[in-house]
Amino acid sequence: MPRMPKRIKFRKQMRGKMKGNATRGNYVAFGDYGLQSLGTHWVSARQIESGRIAAQHYLRRQGKIVIRVFPDKPISKKPLETRMGKGKADTDFWAARVKPGTILYEISGVPEEMAKEAFARIAHKMPVRCRFVGRRLSV
Repeated sequence: MPRMPKRIKFRKQMRGKMKGNATRGNYVAFGDYGLQSLGTHWVSARQIESGRIAAQHYLRRQGKIVIRVFPDKPISKKPLETRMGKGKADTDFWAARVKPGTILYEISGVPEEMAKEAFARIAHKMPVRCRFVGRRLSV
């Protein structure tokens, strides 16, 4: 089942601007390897879930997958061939805002080659270009 907030303060949001690079969530914190976005996009809850399923099928219950993005933005869409007016449409899907540098997924407990292949399968499901990153060693 796709992820969505349990409760929200307001049902609908404005579209907003997504400029600049990610300043939060831009380093590997929970796993050994991560999948980092290289572009700006809304990633829907369905896309996040399909990436998780693709990685788990490949890993076959090995390692641990951490999802670092959460779809908390309601995206509304009017039906086709509907006249203008009559207010804002109902929520169509939930999306996560992704900027360049955002870590989408993290994996721990598997070899590097296995993690690369799992992330390649996830990257095929994402609407944004991604790259494989490792954990930075703190000095």
